[in-house]
Amino acid sequence: MRPPVNITIIPPAWTPYLQAILRIMTGLLILEHGTGKLLNFPVIPGIEQMMPHGLLLFTGAVELIGGALIVVGFLTRPTAFILSGFMAAAYFMAHFPQGFFPVLNNGELAIVYCFVFLYFAAAGASVWSVDDALGSSSARSSSGHDFGRRAPGGA
Repeated sequence: MRPPVNITIIPPAWTPYLQAILRIMTGLLILEHGTGKLLNFPVIPGIEQMMPHGLLLFTGAVELIGGALIVVGFLTRPTAFILSGFMAAAYFMAHFPQGFFPVLNNGELAIVYCFVFLYFAAAGASVWSVDDALGSSSARSSSGHDFGRRAPGGA
């Protein structure tokens, strides 16, 4: 049996840092949805006509608070789990009724957010996060690594 081919473009040691960058950028993008809905910055044309005022306030608050928590990496796993479900609900409430195919119903971004947040719910925040600074299990990856820390027993 042949060993698997290992073609490395980006060094594996970069994984925790790229995971952190993905977390921060995703958090900033979802936070922008919240600021657009609640603070009217950036202006989202016609947002008031797209959904009832109460739903606008609720979704804006979830996106603003959840996005901020994801950016700083605090309570990452539970926040990401909630946001994953939130994005799934957004897809099925707003996009799916417009048609089956995401490319046609403009639901691709909601699906991508859903699965990126699901990944963070499982993988945690990684480095550059409050979770990591506090030594929380949220900072550990799904492989059980605790980046930047020594394993028990001095290994």
